[in-house]
Amino acid sequence: MKGYLWTGGEPGSQKTVAPPENGRLAPWESISVEAVGNVIEFWGFKRNQGRVWALLYLRGEPLTAGEIERELELSKGGVSMLLRDLERWGAVQRVRVPQDTVWRYSAETDLVRMVTHVVEEREAAFVTRIRADLAEARRLAVGVGGLPAERLRRLERMATLAEHVERALRLFIRTSRLDVAGVLGAFRDGALSR
Repeated sequence: MKGYLWTGGEPGSQKTVAPPENGRLAPWESISVEAVGNVIEFWGFKRNQGRVWALLYLRGEPLTAGEIERELELSKGGVSMLLRDLERWGAVQRVRVPQDTVWRYSAETDLVRMVTHVVEEREAAFVTRIRADLAEARRLAVGVGGLPAERLRRLERMATLAEHVERALRLFIRTSRLDVAGVLGAFRDGALSR
């Protein structure tokens, strides 16, 4: 992975608030880190991915993998895998502090850019696959012949919904605005317009 040179000052400088002496998270940090971990898990990611990102985001300075291990009480191998995943998603960056030989990691602080990247990589690709599956289902259903028209209409509504979701996601990726009007319209009875 590509690394960056950190120029925000030395870790532990006056710009940052030092963690408690024993290396454990302060209560407010622990609550925040766990809350983000829970949200990330709810969205189908690994809970610890959210915890690592939240720790880095809250601290506002790059931490080494070893520091992350100690702060979150995670294994070395686990932190390594989590950091690799988070780098791939654009949620953390690898940085090098001047005169330091150890890689450190910092959180992506532009939340819109981070969410946009994740949506583009994961959700948009998923919806595209769903649309392809529904198109194949429609092709097979028409090929069977003799299916009631209402079943074909329902299948078409499912395809329309997937198309509107894909459009909304693509719009969000381009503009950081989410328009769900078409998605909601596809839920209404008799809505087949594109």
